[in-house]
Amino acid sequence: MKRRDFIDIGLKSAVAFTIVPRRVLGGNGFLAPSDKIQMGFIGVGKQSLNLLHGLNGCPEVVIQAACDVDDKKLDYFAQAATTAQSTVGKSDSSIGKYRHFRELLELTSVDAVVIATPDHWHAQIAVDAAKAKKDIYCEKPLALTIAEGRAMVNAARKYEVVFQTGSMQRSSFNFRHAAELVYNGYIGDVKEINVSVGEPVRQCDLPSFPIPDYLDWDMWIGPSLYRGYHPILSPPIEDDKWAWWRGYRDFGGGYITDWGAHMFDIIQWALGMDNSGPVQFIPPKVPQAEKGLTYIYEQGARVNHVDWGEPNAIQFIGTDGTIEVSRSFLKTIPTTLVTHNLTANDKRLYYSDNHYQDWVKAIQCRSKPICDVEIGQRTSTVCNAVNIAYELQRKLRWDPVKEEFDDPFANMMRSRPYRGDWSL
Repeated sequence: MKRRDFIDIGLKSAVAFTIVPRRVLGGNGFLAPSDKIQMGFIGVGKQSLNLLHGLNGCPEVVIQAACDVDDKKLDYFAQAATTAQSTVGKSDSSIGKYRHFRELLELTSVDAVVIATPDHWHAQIAVDAAKAKKDIYCEKPLALTIAEGRAMVNAARKYEVVFQTGSMQRSSFNFRHAAELVYNGYIGDVKEINVSVGEPVRQCDLPSFPIPDYLDWDMWIGPSLYRGYHPILSPPIEDDKWAWWRGYRDFGGGYITDWGAHMFDIIQWALGMDNSGPVQFIPPKVPQAEKGLTYIYEQGARVNHVDWGEPNAIQFIGTDGTIEVSRSFLKTIPTTLVTHNLTANDKRLYYSDNHYQDWVKAIQCRSKPICDVEIGQRTSTVCNAVNIAYELQRKLRWDPVKEEFDDPFANMMRSRPYRGDWSL
């Protein structure tokens, strides 16, 4: 072997060793897979407190750092996390506080991050987190656009991180049992599915208000096109209502993505479409209608976005029965299906009764969790395609393999421009 070749191989071997994630290594100074998982929270508004409670219940988790552009929310969360952890005997150390998420991602002691920002930030933070070799829990809907969701999948795969989407209804008995009954044909062939999840996204027409001195508004806007501050978009900590950035384009996707990311997700699961999706979207004939769209799967199942009598719920209508499911009820025809035990010959779906512990277990095992990033992308694609069809008000064919529409204008709406230096 030539001396130059020997040196070149040696250098490549050294580089390959240095990029092994420290969580994979055991020994002094490194986290073994069975040890504590140090976490950072990015985005600490109202939803973060629910996530804090859930993850603090996992004995392997230690929350170490938090980041937000709102100083008051950051201070409140840091204190809440410190108190929660000390209460269960985990840690009484104070939580590190950061204004910029990339400062948190630079912490070598942080193994995983929880992304609970408004939707328009999910893709940028998740891709950067994957590059930093952090495992990821990202709130639903996964992505603001179809292209962003695909970029998140690609980054997670390239950097081999464990990525859980926060579609936590998959870890609930009602929805899992309903999905398994449908999946195994207990109500026959499913021809019609009615889902009630509220209205599609709309253009933001809010007036501008003075920016509070505790809020970095330019950073809150981030990669989206700039607009003035309004407290509905980022409510002060004293306001207990859910922020309604989720209702406006450039920040969210309306109830179509907010609740659709839950309900459309269960439909995907029940029909075995986790790696695929519908093939056609048919908007209502009435201009500017907020209900009435239908999307269709290749096998013929039709999903109708309608008010069928129950809010945020799904109605599966099969040739041999009906299943209605929400977070508060599970009803079936025949009624015996509610308590029916699946047989040994039935196909079972991924079992989880704790969405947070499932993610932790996947981190330790280096496996895919119940709502892997690809699953989250496929569901958010359905949500985003529904919004696109409502806006264009014409029928659209969708190729779930190529992830393309048959319409050039719809294809342009799969992505969005990024502001300033932000880029995936």
